[in-house]
Formats: sequence, C-alpha cells, structure tokens
Amino acid sequence: MEFGEKIKHIRVQSLLSQEAFAKELGVSYSTVNRWEKDKTKPNYRALKSIDNFCKIHKISFDISEYALEGHIL
Repeated sequence: MEFGEKIKHIRVQSLLSQEAFAKELGVSYSTVNRWEKDKTKPNYRALKSIDNFCKIHKISFDISEYALEGHIL
C-alpha cells in the first residue's frame, strides 16, 4: 500500500475528515491532503505523531516500513 493510501485508510478508519485528522496530529489540513495524494512525505516528528495516533486508536501502522523505505528525511 502506498503511503498516501495508508494515511487515507487510517483517517477514514478513524471516521475523521482531513481537517480533524490534521488537528489530531498537529499539522495543517493541506499537509494531510498532500500526504494522501503522495505529493509529500511526513518528517520524522509527524511520522511519530501518526504512529502514536495509531497506537492509541489500535490501528495497524508499522513506522519502520516507511522509515526504511526512505519516506522520511
């Protein structure tokens, strides 16, 4: 699954809009939108926020899969 698809899956599974999901992660709506469209990738801080969000909501997310693929700078 591409990173953008995974982010959208997490958001939809949580029943959140892009705006609400962005607020949960401490990023802007446009940032989530760019992630979902695979235009940009999150930095390490944002990736950790996604990982923590998934742990809290019991959603499968393997942070190492994306870190090892070079998705974070």
